[in-house]
Formats: sequence, structure tokens, C-alpha cells
Amino acid sequence: MKLKTPACKNDAEAHLSPWLRAKQILVAIGACGLLASYGCSGGPAAVALPDFDPAGAADKAMETYDTNGDGFIAGDELDQAPGLKAAIKTLDTDGDGKISASEIEQRINTWLQMSIGMMTFSCRVTMNGRPLEGATVQFDPEEFLGGAIQPAVGTTALGGVATPKVPKEKRPTPDTPPGVQAGIYKVRISKKVNGKELVPAKYNTQTILGQEVSKDDWAITNKRVQFNLKSK
Repeated sequence: MKLKTPACKNDAEAHLSPWLRAKQILVAIGACGLLASYGCSGGPAAVALPDFDPAGAADKAMETYDTNGDGFIAGDELDQAPGLKAAIKTLDTDGDGKISASEIEQRINTWLQMSIGMMTFSCRVTMNGRPLEGATVQFDPEEFLGGAIQPAVGTTALGGVATPKVPKEKRPTPDTPPGVQAGIYKVRISKKVNGKELVPAKYNTQTILGQEVSKDDWAITNKRVQFNLKSK
């Protein structure tokens, strides 16, 4: 005996708007892109994890940014560490507004436990409230990560949207798919026209921008990675 699908269900599916169908497809693609193995069923094999030294990276971060030697990165020190400042919600596990070596070490171990190889995501850039198209968006790993991860770069297109990727020649293996490795990054945004830089230095050579790349980072998982720049 062949079971019949309820008419109400067929009617509902038949009348789905094109926008809703597109949204469902995008959600499915986004979920696939966040997988550590960088693929849904039948996709490529898992990407090798970065070779992090959690304790060594934490010590290096303190050496670099804890300028007053009190055992924490806080206040004005965080302003010099845009990647750490951007990630403070996940780093500052005790909620004291400061970052310690143990918190950095713990966070790196969390990435390893998540088995994050590569992640794909897009970011949107605006200047004075308007989409900034044709800009280079560079994700530079914080130096204290010791070269375990590679920089990623993208160019903004229509709507000011860019999809950063590690250049193919710098990926772990020749067949590694595109994406960004888990980590804490300084973000540099630049747009030059006729050799003149249109983006203020505080967003590139002296950047104040940062971003954590991890599958439990709110901006990454909610597709809300956004950089709102001002020309002055």
C-alpha cells in the first residue's frame, strides 16, 4: 500500500516563495562550509590541523603585549592587540575584562579539540555606511601563534562582500580546499586608486581591526562578520 503525502504539506511546499527556497539552499551551504573536514558527505578528506604550541603561544602573547608585567593583557595593552581584543568574549572566561596566559592557552586547546582544519565565511566591509567594493581584506595571524597558521586574503565585490582564503600555494597540502584556518587575526583593509590609499591607516598599516576564526565565534556562526570603516 502506497502512503500518500498529506495535501496540506504538498500545498505548502508548492507555494514556497523563490526567496525562501534560496534561503534554505544558502543555509545548507553555510552549514557545510563550517565543517572542520571542509565538506558534507562525499566531500574531501579532513584537513590537517595547524601545528599549534598552546603554552608557547600564550607565553609569547604575554611577552609581546603585557607591557606592565602584571600577568594580564588589559586596558591600553588590548588596544595594541586587535586580534585579542576582538576575541575577548571567548578568551575572557572569568569575565574580569583581562586576558591571561592560561586563557589564551585554553582557547587554543579548544580549537584543537574542535578539530578545525579550514573554515569558509564571508565578511562585509562598509565605508561611512556604504559598501566598500574593490578593497583588499587581509587576515594576518597574530604573531604569537608562531607561524602555525597562514594569512588569508579576499577582495570585496558587489555589496562590499569578500570571502578570504589562504592562497593555494600556502595551504597545508596541494589538494586542501580554500578557506581560513582557526586562529586570532589582525585584519587589514586597503583600497588604492591611482596609487593613493583611500582607507585610513588605522584599518591597514596601523590596524585596530581583529577577528577570531572559530566555529563557536558568534560573528562566524551567525554570518555577521562586518567591518564598518570611517574615512575620518
